[in-house]
Amino acid sequence: MPDHHQPAALAALGREWIAAWNSRDLERVLALYADHAEMSSEHIAGFGFDSTGTLRGKDRLRAYWSKGLELLPNLHFELIDVFVSPDSMVVFYENERGKKICEYLRVDADGKIIQGSANHVAQ
Repeated sequence: MPDHHQPAALAALGREWIAAWNSRDLERVLALYADHAEMSSEHIAGFGFDSTGTLRGKDRLRAYWSKGLELLPNLHFELIDVFVSPDSMVVFYENERGKKICEYLRVDADGKIIQGSANHVAQ
């Protein structure tokens, strides 16, 4: 198993993911992702992006997350826990509005995120 897939490395990546978002430094967040990464979220369509709820590639992620940071000036995540598998993690956190979210993040052999999915409680 590559070092990037060790439980401690994945847990550290999950903590860095939270820290990157809390820094509001979009390039720091994007540095965690592979160039061809894809992201799914219920907010993608709501923010005027792809109606499927999935975006592919860093340029599209940059545009989406840039708009999200603009619309959410108080964005802040509190880490609850990180769960790991051999090639992925789930970052369980609470956002600035008190909503609990599970972010599924799958990594490649280099430890870069290649797939993400924001999972919210069904309303």
